[in-house]
Amino acid sequence: MFELEILGIVLAFIAIAIALILASGVRKVNQYEKGLVERWNAYEKTVDPGLRFIIPFVQRMFRVNMREQVIDVPPQEIITEDNVVVTIDAVIYYQVIDPRRALYEVEDFELAIVKLAQTTLRNIVGEMSLDVCLTSREKINVELRSVLDQATDKWGTKVNRIELQRIDPPADIQLAMHKQKTAEQERRQIRLLATGRKEASAQDKEGAILRAQGDKASAILKAEGEAKSIEVVAAAQSQAIKMVSEAANQYFKENAQLNKKLDVIRDTFAQQTKIVVPSSADILNVLGFEGTPLLPIKLEKKTETERSGQQRGQT
Repeated sequence: MFELEILGIVLAFIAIAIALILASGVRKVNQYEKGLVERWNAYEKTVDPGLRFIIPFVQRMFRVNMREQVIDVPPQEIITEDNVVVTIDAVIYYQVIDPRRALYEVEDFELAIVKLAQTTLRNIVGEMSLDVCLTSREKINVELRSVLDQATDKWGTKVNRIELQRIDPPADIQLAMHKQKTAEQERRQIRLLATGRKEASAQDKEGAILRAQGDKASAILKAEGEAKSIEVVAAAQSQAIKMVSEAANQYFKENAQLNKKLDVIRDTFAQQTKIVVPSSADILNVLGFEGTPLLPIKLEKKTETERSGQQRGQT
């Protein structure tokens, strides 16, 4: 009975051990990973994401991250072609394409790519002057990516892009560059100010010319208008005088002649002058006696005695 109990306990331990061993063979591969299975330390197969089972103590699994990853290249000092020391650091974005080669072709991929990037940066920047280096970030990125992509191809990875974070020259050169930039800005400002003043002066001159031309045209138009007005007024006055003259000749000529005759008659009779005229004279027309019968005036003959008495009385 005792032996049976011991046997049961042993079998239970064996079962538990087997269960634990079998449980240790269960592996989980995430969606962004690939699993590399080895049998007796030799590559056997690559498994996809999901729950996988390996034989404990016989097989083992390595999981490889297939997502795009970032490696920060530490800052390093590089001497340019014109013997200026610049500090450069970069960021590398890469992605594993072949998990088998990424695992078996290089021991430490991140360390290898960082060292390769630093060496390539020294070669590229060392052939450039400081000014070219500061203005050629894109060129450096393209050349560095080309070299790294070609070198890492056998490692089963792809370098998607490389970005230079900083290109820092020494402090004294930065100060000199700042002063140079400030002087250029001031010179450009002075040039722009002078150009603006020149253009403003030219515009003022052109405006004065246009104003003078406008005043001249206005004066000419005003003079022409005044001359036209005077001409129209003179023509109107001439027409009015002409009309008055024609009316006077038509309506007042006979009356004027009559008035002149009346003036002559008035002056004549004012002197008590006796005039003997024939019956057909124009004076009768003036006096209104035309066609009226006139009686002859009888003159009395005075005696000699009466005439002598009148002469004595006048004496």
